[in-house]
Amino acid sequence: MNTTPTFSTPHERALVLGGGGSTGNAWLIGVIAGLFDAGLDVTEADLVIGTSAGSTAAAQLAGATPTELLASILAAAPQKRPGPAGSDGGRAPTRPVMNHLERTSKIIAAAEDAADMRRRMGAAALDMDAASDGSGQTRWRATVAARLPSQQWPQRTVLVTAVDAQTGEPVVFDRHGGVDLVDAVAASCASGFAYRIGDNRYIDGGYRRNENADLAAGCGRVLVLSPFGGRTRTPLEWGMHLAAQVDELRARGSSVETIFPDGNSEHMFGANAMDLSLRPPAARAGYDQGGALAGQLTEFWR
Repeated sequence: MNTTPTFSTPHERALVLGGGGSTGNAWLIGVIAGLFDAGLDVTEADLVIGTSAGSTAAAQLAGATPTELLASILAAAPQKRPGPAGSDGGRAPTRPVMNHLERTSKIIAAAEDAADMRRRMGAAALDMDAASDGSGQTRWRATVAARLPSQQWPQRTVLVTAVDAQTGEPVVFDRHGGVDLVDAVAASCASGFAYRIGDNRYIDGGYRRNENADLAAGCGRVLVLSPFGGRTRTPLEWGMHLAAQVDELRARGSSVETIFPDGNSEHMFGANAMDLSLRPPAARAGYDQGGALAGQLTEFWR
């Protein structure tokens, strides 16, 4: 479960779906739907890597077409959902969300390196859990389950990232690991608390890297969708930013293309990433980008 996968052929294609909150999830679906409707189906990737909101998108795409998922986003009435605020937690940006950003920023500033940061994040999440009644776990799992058209792992290889809250070690879930898809996604999206699976607790996979594109090492072609535009809240010398991941992949022989939100839609992310009212415009912006990029990506992907 915790090992980095390797591939026997350089010809496999990887689709990487980064974290980015509720609006990021909508944008990811929009981009993929735009590509799909323009004749480029990237859901046929040999490998899909999902982190946080990207793990939700990866699981959703395993059970429905991009067109169906986009239609669902555009048809849904904006509403606030109760429950723990995971990275795809579905809450409007309120003071608790800002408090969470402030708390995690202090942890990042105090950490010596990425491994120390992950350990500190895990310890903070466990401390918060110790002060709760535990009901948030059940509500969060139900929230995640309701978002997935299918709760079964697909036959195509899907990797879902998380971090062990007790050790700070990165974790990769897949269909061979004995963890339900719902639990894997719920763990990957758990940014404000530690999600329990058996005797273990997990926090957001974005604390490893927001995109975790380096897990596609060995693939010939890698397409990365990053709602946060490849940015990171951590010091650049930690190497967690997307540019470092892309350099690693290219050094090992992969061809890599990235897609970021355009300048007209950047206001939908960051502090607004949990605003449900922004999901439809984020999805539409992504759809327009996907449609516009399909032509130039076709040769790369096929």
